[in-house]
Amino acid sequence: MNDLIEPELAVPDVRDIFPASREHTYLSTCTRGLLPVPAREALIAHLTELETGTTDKAALFEKVETVREAFARLIRCHRDEVAFTKNVSEGLNIIATAIEWQAGDNIVVCLDMEHPNNVYPWLNLRDRAGISVRAVPPRNGHVDADRIIAEIDERTRLVTLPTVSFSPGFRTDVAAISRVCRERGVFLLADAVQSVGVLDTDVEDLGVDGLVVSTQKGLCGLYGMGFLYCRRDWAERFTPAYLARFGVDLGEDAHEASLGSDEISLMPGARRFDLGNYNYPGVVVAEQSLSILNRIGTRTIEAHVTDLSICLIDGLLDLGLTVAGGAPGRHTSSIVCIGELGRGHDTSDDPGIASLSSHLTKADVVHSIRRGMIRFAFHIYNSKNDVDRVLNLSRDWYRVQP
Repeated sequence: MNDLIEPELAVPDVRDIFPASREHTYLSTCTRGLLPVPAREALIAHLTELETGTTDKAALFEKVETVREAFARLIRCHRDEVAFTKNVSEGLNIIATAIEWQAGDNIVVCLDMEHPNNVYPWLNLRDRAGISVRAVPPRNGHVDADRIIAEIDERTRLVTLPTVSFSPGFRTDVAAISRVCRERGVFLLADAVQSVGVLDTDVEDLGVDGLVVSTQKGLCGLYGMGFLYCRRDWAERFTPAYLARFGVDLGEDAHEASLGSDEISLMPGARRFDLGNYNYPGVVVAEQSLSILNRIGTRTIEAHVTDLSICLIDGLLDLGLTVAGGAPGRHTSSIVCIGELGRGHDTSDDPGIASLSSHLTKADVVHSIRRGMIRFAFHIYNSKNDVDRVLNLSRDWYRVQP
């Protein structure tokens, strides 16, 4: 891991580098994080190099390794345990296709609480490899750790879960599940797209063997890039389903177009999963965004966003509104949802939720609707003023309801 210490960045200074957070009430990090000014400037500089033909490929390779190191620092792992991906979906599928499945093997997952992209890979394997997908029902909108553990048996090869559900945004008790997975040699794979960059993440404390994330949400980057963490002792048991030059170990000085012998030596750890050229625009943006997040520190960020969530939950409950999960507790994350768990993506079957969402949208409060609930999500650039504005607008709306 990188031991270099960058100057700390104070929370009050952050809003200066996320100017959009001053222009409107942005509460949709669960959909897309805001881009910081230094990242925008770095992207423009990169595009200028492409426009003028002055791109330095060697310098871009150095940036790739800087970003790999920065992400490893963020989640507290070794840089060789980090691979670059296009998105969460690709990271999940890399692991899904690297395991040598046998008919009769099973995976355990709470399908109802997963984003569809952590459902389809396993249904695909069910049909192609003859494995069993053990669907564990949720408990009041929570991934039920006890039920997950109860479904694990001698044929379970993998358990997958969200660290924080995309809706209603509850934390999963990952550590409890990981203890059982470690005892039984089961691979534990986490979709951490709603937590990494926003909540403090230590992969050893969590006990996960694999973790996937994309950069456009809590990492304040671009669409089209992500990371896969795979614990080294697991990664080196796997053979990638797809292989390209950057996954092959030809030594540090070999050119990217070098071709070795027909005896393939894979790169150490998760590096074997890197494919082809990297998303360099995504890399130059992530270099800046990850630097900001690491300088602030994810413990500081988590404390900030959970304080805002607690304030918002308490205020909404005081207004008589239904908050998913009720009073703040161990489940509380950076995401707060209003309404009952139901159906709807961007729209809700509940006329009250639809009306409140319209009222907030007209007042320039950026939010989303998932599973029929209004969803707010905080990051380091949000403040108590954002909470107060939502509560005031909700109070005004509530007063005129029949």
